[in-house]
Amino acid sequence: MTRALTAAFVLAWRSHRSALAGRLAGTVLSGLAPVAAASLLRMILDDLASGRHGSLVPLVIALGLTGGLMAVLTNVGQYLSAQSGRAIQAGATADLFSAVTRLAGLRRLEDPAFQDRLRLAQQAGTSGPSQVVSAVIAAGQSAITLSGFLITLVVLSPVLAIVVVAAALPAIYAELGISRRRVAMISGTSHAQRRQYFYASMLSDHAAAKEIRLFGLGSFFRRRMLDEMRIVLRAGERVDRRELAVYGGLAALGAVVAGGGLWWAALAAASGHLTIGDLSILVAALASVATGLTVIITSVAMAAQALLLFRSYLDVIAQGPDLPVSPDPVPVPALRSGIEVDDVWFRYGPDQPWILRGVSLFIPHGQAVAFVGRNGAGKSTLVKLLCRFYDPDRGRILWDGVDLRDLEVARLRDKISVVFQDYMAYELSAADNIAVGDLALAGQPETMSAAARRAGIHDVLAALPKGYDTLLTRTYFDLADRDNPQTGVLLSGGQWQRLAIARSLLRAGRDLLILDEPSSGLDAEAEEEIHVSLAGDRRDRATVLVSHRLNTVRDANHIVVLSDGVISEQGDHDALMARSGAYARLFSLQAKGYADAATGARGDD
Repeated sequence: MTRALTAAFVLAWRSHRSALAGRLAGTVLSGLAPVAAASLLRMILDDLASGRHGSLVPLVIALGLTGGLMAVLTNVGQYLSAQSGRAIQAGATADLFSAVTRLAGLRRLEDPAFQDRLRLAQQAGTSGPSQVVSAVIAAGQSAITLSGFLITLVVLSPVLAIVVVAAALPAIYAELGISRRRVAMISGTSHAQRRQYFYASMLSDHAAAKEIRLFGLGSFFRRRMLDEMRIVLRAGERVDRRELAVYGGLAALGAVVAGGGLWWAALAAASGHLTIGDLSILVAALASVATGLTVIITSVAMAAQALLLFRSYLDVIAQGPDLPVSPDPVPVPALRSGIEVDDVWFRYGPDQPWILRGVSLFIPHGQAVAFVGRNGAGKSTLVKLLCRFYDPDRGRILWDGVDLRDLEVARLRDKISVVFQDYMAYELSAADNIAVGDLALAGQPETMSAAARRAGIHDVLAALPKGYDTLLTRTYFDLADRDNPQTGVLLSGGQWQRLAIARSLLRAGRDLLILDEPSSGLDAEAEEEIHVSLAGDRRDRATVLVSHRLNTVRDANHIVVLSDGVISEQGDHDALMARSGAYARLFSLQAKGYADAATGARGDD
């Protein structure tokens, strides 16, 4: 808790120093102002009661200035709080997602527990530090006011002061208990809230809309969403009922203490033990002490709750790398010999089945190696290992003889160009969708259009309403052209795939080119066109081809057939066909399908 409290104030100071300094100074003045006002009022009343009015005017003026100062301090405090809160939110969000982007691998993002912590961190990081700072400042201001009035209360009635303070102890214990329960409720329902958001997004997501409407899934997802929501609501209701009972008891205790104090003050004034001024400041002190204690208790409880949640934020930003980092990484050399996969075993978790089992192969520089096999054979997993999204559980992958684990990850990936099977369709402009392939070339439209031409998508992009600057989405709009109905355009699946290929072609000169089903969404003619275009890129680099369509890999220098995580056979196309094994059987089956389709088409003619 101390670490979290310190981190919250460090973040607030780093985000907006002047605002935090102003709030702290205002806290001191705001805490002293009510005590000064009550003291001035006491002197005014005693002056009136005694019949001496010599100092009345200065006292009234001083009281008026004090009241005005309190109003100004309130407004200035609200302004500085808003300024500080926005700055803290920006700084915390930047730090959080810097930590997320530092995750070089994929394991953490595939962990549901980490996703729950990340959601809490997003919530706590944007609001938690501001809540902590505001709660501590509010508690500090009330403590200053409380100290002044408590001194007055001790002077007038030590017993009453002790009773008031003692009555606050159960409230402190109760508030901290409520905070712990509420944090436990929030943490316990985080997964349900994420699922609720998932189902809600399905009902409004454009990509899911076709299936949801055609299959009539709207009620299904709506019901699932409401089920998850009810879990969250029931948990909140249980905490609310507990709070109602606790706060009811505390309110009754406070009423008894306040009523008893007022009763004693009235009797003391009637008997002449207290002056009118004494009575006024005692009433003010009694009310202010009770209010101050309430504010302090509430603020401490709010700060405790925020700090408990803020710890999830600190855990995320303080987490170590999800891939081992070499303390002295080897510079990534230009690939000259090739990439060796040496007895690699891999599975996605200790309780998961092996995806790769003792795979060994070599990908020479200047040649193309194809991975083929049925779904689940391990082809895409091998691609992920080559990109070092994971490390092998056993074995190693060598880049010109150097283990990938000894290389700097970012520099390694800068040597790789890839078209993933599950490529991204970014809801950005067409130009941005290509530029993300190599942001260093974002300001070179000729280079991007050249990549688009090679991918066969240039004419489509150039014909869009705003050319390459057209947004490729109907979910968002261009703020500069929000009233234009043509501000966003949707591409077809094949057009998106060509755009993903253009993104990869922008990364010219990389040492390793990985094409994971690069033409799966294209027709036969477009597929041939793309492969002819990409064939010229294989000479000066190592190339990995992954495809279920064996006609697209037949010209590869070496073909590796994977089956259940092992290499069942390998060689070039002619050698594998002569062997009459799994590759020959699959190739012949696909070729027969094409031949039957062609025969059927001629028959129709």
